[in-house]
Amino acid sequence: MDDKKGLGKSAEDYLETMLILKEKNGYVRSVDIASHLNVTKPSVSTAMKRLRERGYIEMNRSGFITVTEKGMKIAEKVYGRHKSLTKLFVSLGIDPQVAEEDACSIEHDISDETFDALCKLSEKLPDGN
Repeated sequence: MDDKKGLGKSAEDYLETMLILKEKNGYVRSVDIASHLNVTKPSVSTAMKRLRERGYIEMNRSGFITVTEKGMKIAEKVYGRHKSLTKLFVSLGIDPQVAEEDACSIEHDISDETFDALCKLSEKLPDGN
């Protein structure tokens, strides 16, 4: 079974958020995940338990979360897609906030083939910044 296919959008969002928080803060805590995703702490706790049981994260006694190599592979793929799609949409003249939201929706469902084709197309477009 492909790990990404078995995770679902919510779990992918959690892993992506952990990568973003690690890059931003240098650490990841449940309370920061809840704030970033605008979800409740119990929701985060449930998700962390599932991700830990499946080997995507580890949590120490102080509550700091580490994404495992298995989890990081998925987080980096989703976040990379998010950044690439956002950049493409902005270069097409889409408002940056709308581009971010659309990228977040599409990053989970788009096939590798379509994503690769969009990346090739975006290389031909002027930079939207």
